[in-house]
Amino acid sequence: MSDQSTATRASARQRRPEGGNVVTRFFSSIALFMSQVLDEMRKVVRPTRKELTTYTTVVILFVTTVMLFTIAIDALSTRLVGWVFGGA
Repeated sequence: MSDQSTATRASARQRRPEGGNVVTRFFSSIALFMSQVLDEMRKVVRPTRKELTTYTTVVILFVTTVMLFTIAIDALSTRLVGWVFGGA
């Protein structure tokens, strides 16, 4: 397909449905939305296996670090509250 015909089709889809009754405009809007979603999905670049492994490792390490930090803050605040209010 040429760039001009693709641009023409894309600009035609960008127009708002104007004619017809409320039901026709409603379903035309849904069709327009779905065609735009499919256009955007075609642009998605999937990560390679190495990138996916790297991203997954980074996320797991980050979540583990935040989890350990939260546990430490919770334990510290629990002891502080116990000390202040005469608990254990």
